[in-house]
Amino acid sequence: MKNYKLKIQYDGTRYNGWQRQGNTKNTIQERFENVLLRMCGKPIEIFASGRTDAGVHANGQIANFKCQTDMSCVEIKDYLNQYLPEDVVVTSVEEVGERFHSRLNAVSKTYEYRIAVTKPDVFIRKYVFAANQVPDVDKMQNAAKLILGTHDFKGFSSVKRTKKSTVRTINFIDISDKDGIISIKINGSGFLYNMVRIISGTLFEIGTGKLDETAITRVFEEKKRENAGATLPACGLTLM
Repeated sequence: MKNYKLKIQYDGTRYNGWQRQGNTKNTIQERFENVLLRMCGKPIEIFASGRTDAGVHANGQIANFKCQTDMSCVEIKDYLNQYLPEDVVVTSVEEVGERFHSRLNAVSKTYEYRIAVTKPDVFIRKYVFAANQVPDVDKMQNAAKLILGTHDFKGFSSVKRTKKSTVRTINFIDISDKDGIISIKINGSGFLYNMVRIISGTLFEIGTGKLDETAITRVFEEKKRENAGATLPACGLTLM
């Protein structure tokens, strides 16, 4: 059995996220596994580095699957791209070791959240949050420093109850402002449900004066979701 690593791009606008679900067939994983069934002649499970939520995009999603085939990596790539929807593209395929697992072997992940503070270009409107306020980027950058490092991020997530650890490490947050688009790039060891969108919403509300920097400290101390900012829309988020 061979193990294949894929790099994938997708426009998540019309999908219910990456992960296969019992109540819908409209997921990225489901689309892939339908094509892999056709290619390999039997059910194949594909694993992704991150389970992006409904409406979230990916520029460099890493996935892997195991299959016995005589097809080359180029032939697999071409086959997948032939039968996948036009808003899902495999950009590379390579054979990797049997023990490689895209999620379990992930060292870190980088997400980008984009906020348009002026009416966005028509060709990017589906990939940004169109805000009706212009935040102070300096305030956002200063507040972002408080989020760096290892913390319990339960209050920065929509997780209700879990037996798993909610401790994560944020390695860097880069915030830039160019041509009316504010970009928030966040790299971390892993992310909880809605964590990036809530962090981005908190920083945005600090920038607009709705919250101050002490909100971040309260979230970490009290672990309460209500102390953080809004969950920004999924359309602005991309797994890089």
